[in-house]
Amino acid sequence: MTIWTNLLLALFAGVLLNLTPCVLPALPIKLRTIARVVGSGKRQRFLAAIALLAGTLTFFGALALATAMLNWTWGTLFQAFWFRAALAFLLAGLGVYSLAGRGVQPPQWVYRVQGNGYAEPYLAGFLAAVLSAPCTGPFLGGVMAFALTQAPSTIFALFMAVGVGLALPYLVLLARPGLLTRIPRSGVWLSRIQQVMGLILLAGATFFATTVLAERVGTVLWTAWLGALAFWLIRALVVGPGFGARLVPALVLVIGLSGAVALGFDGNSHNQNTLPWQPLTEHALTDARAAGAPVLVEFTADWCINCKVLEQTVYADATIAKAVDAAQMRVLRADLTRPDATLDAYLRSFGGAGLPFAVVLKPEGTVHRRLPDLFTVSTLKTAIESSGEQTRVDP
Repeated sequence: MTIWTNLLLALFAGVLLNLTPCVLPALPIKLRTIARVVGSGKRQRFLAAIALLAGTLTFFGALALATAMLNWTWGTLFQAFWFRAALAFLLAGLGVYSLAGRGVQPPQWVYRVQGNGYAEPYLAGFLAAVLSAPCTGPFLGGVMAFALTQAPSTIFALFMAVGVGLALPYLVLLARPGLLTRIPRSGVWLSRIQQVMGLILLAGATFFATTVLAERVGTVLWTAWLGALAFWLIRALVVGPGFGARLVPALVLVIGLSGAVALGFDGNSHNQNTLPWQPLTEHALTDARAAGAPVLVEFTADWCINCKVLEQTVYADATIAKAVDAAQMRVLRADLTRPDATLDAYLRSFGGAGLPFAVVLKPEGTVHRRLPDLFTVSTLKTAIESSGEQTRVDP
C-alpha cells in the first residue's frame, strides 16, 4: 500500500481507537470539555477544539520522535514502572474529584498558568492520547508495522494522522454543537452521570495500579472499587431524588448484573479450557519446528487492557481450546510488561508493532496469519485450522 493509503488508514484507526477499552477512562474528561463550551460562541468552541487537538498531537508528536529516533514500538512508554504509577495516581485524583460532584477538571493553578480557560481541553486531548498508547485498535497494528519501515518524516506524519483521528469525533461535536443542544445540561440526573464517569476513572486508576503493586494489593484495590460502586448504587437508588436521578444507577445496576451473569456463564467453561501457554523462547520455536507442529504466539502485557479482553474472551473460549488440540498446536506467550529486547525483536520479526498482537506459524516456522489489534473467536479458529494446510511434503 502507498503512504497516502496508510495515512488514510491511520486517520481511520485513530477514530476507532475511541471505541477501545483503553481510551474509556478519558471519556469523562472529553465529555465535560465539550459540555462546558456547547453554549459558547464560535470563537470559544474553535479555540477549545484547537486546544484539544493540540493536547492530542503533543503526545503523538513526542511518541513519533521517540519511535523514529529511539526505535520504540507502540506502547513502549507503558513498560516504565514510574509512568504507570503516575497515570494511576492522576486517574485516581480525577475520579475522586468527579465522584465528589466537582466534575473532572485540572487544578486551578493550571488555569492561572495558562491564563485562559483552554487548559482543560488540552489536558483532555493529551490524556486521551496517553491512554490510547497501551493498546492498538482496528487497522492500527498494520499501520504501525508499516511506519517502522519508513523514514522519520513518514513515521511522524502517520502518528499525527492517528492523533487527528483520535480527536476527530470531538472536534466534530465542538464544530456542530447543535448535535448536543437537546441534551439537558443540568439536573440531579446529570450529576449522577458525572459520578458514574468518576467510577470509570477510578476503575482505570485501579487497573494501572495493579500493574505496579503486588497481586494481593491489587485484589484489595478492586474489592474497594466494587465496595464504592455498591455504596454509590444503594445511596443513589435510595436518595434519588426523582425518577431521572434513580434511572441512572438503575441502568448501571442492570448493565453490571447482565455483564456479571454473562461472564459467569462463560467462566464456567473458560476455566476448563485454559490454553497450555509456554514462554516464547528460541528453544520452544525450534522444538515446535522439529515436531512439525504449528505455533500460536501471543504478545501481551499487564498494562494492555485490550490484551486482557482477548485473554478473557477469545483465548478462553472452548472453541479455541478444541482447535488448538485438534491441530496439535504449540501455544507460546511473550510478556512485554517490562522491557525485553529479545521479545521486542520477535515482535518486529513477525510483523508486529504494538499490542495486542498474535501470530500463527506454520509447522516449518513461517508466518501463516498475523492477528494485530482485537479479533474474534472465529478469526482465530480459522487461522488455527488452516495453519497446517499445504505444509507437509510427501517423501
